Amino acid sequence: MTSVPDIERQQEHQRRNLRQSIVLLAGIGLLLVIATAIVWGLPGAVMTAAVLAGLFVLAPRVPPEAVMRLYRATYVPAGGSDQLSSLVDVIAHRAGLPSRPRLYVIPSMTLNAFATGSPRHSAIAVTEGLLRRLTLREISGVLAHEISHIRNNDLEVMNLADVMTRFLQLLSYVALILAALNLFAMLSGEQVVSWWTVLLLYTAPAISSLLQLGLSRTREFDADREAAGLTGDAIGLASALRQLESDTGHFWEDLMFPVPGRRVPQPSLLRSHPTNDERISRLLSMHGQPQHEPIVIVEQPMISLVGLGPIEMRPRYRWPGLWY
Repeated sequence: MTSVPDIERQQEHQRRNLRQSIVLLAGIGLLLVIATAIVWGLPGAVMTAAVLAGLFVLAPRVPPEAVMRLYRATYVPAGGSDQLSSLVDVIAHRAGLPSRPRLYVIPSMTLNAFATGSPRHSAIAVTEGLLRRLTLREISGVLAHEISHIRNNDLEVMNLADVMTRFLQLLSYVALILAALNLFAMLSGEQVVSWWTVLLLYTAPAISSLLQLGLSRTREFDADREAAGLTGDAIGLASALRQLESDTGHFWEDLMFPVPGRRVPQPSLLRSHPTNDERISRLLSMHGQPQHEPIVIVEQPMISLVGLGPIEMRPRYRWPGLWY
């Protein structure tokens, strides 16, 4: 039995995405405008508003290939004999996507996966660490989760959140510079800018993550439910979430020095998912419900898709922060 949502449910999902995009833009935008107005006055606030408008228009139009180049991702050709390509083919067909997502592997030992683009032109990236540490059954659940995001057109709001959070990270650097200037000015009994302004700029990424957390809950639960239906295996995705638990960062890591260095790669929305315990509990409650027939998976040794030998976990600088 198919688990593809009916047209009415998809339309409601799209309407919710639109509302979330507006709330996200308004909330983070207001934070940015206030912060820049305090530091640079009215001209700074006007310039920030113009930049935000540009991000709103341009962010959804960034080609998936450009995002993958930022991560030095390796393209996995479609139609190959490898296990991953076959899984993407099957799940994309079950999801009824107008075109198959392009698959990439990122040379990083973190456990991560994300999608970018639109239903007609999308890409999915998985890390080498995820391929080495998860079983193929668990990986199929992760791929189905990302394909569900693609089908539901969640990527526009997710990419918008990612780009705006990068902009907020720049303000954290500005906060560090202003704090240093304040410390030097204190020697002469002066103050360059209010310490409250410094605090606001420094905590801006964390505030943004809290906002994203409130917006992401329903979207993530929907993607989990549909992923379980597409693979016919809710247990596989639940098991993958247990493995990912230790590698998923939290919003308070945005406060740790150096800002915005993170132990998890972008996109930033990955740090503001609902708690894995709650997601796992919901998935386990779905076990045995009507859905697609389980995908037949034969576990085989996973061969590295980005090179042989161990991968060194050295942080590489990617504007505007440290990515692993």
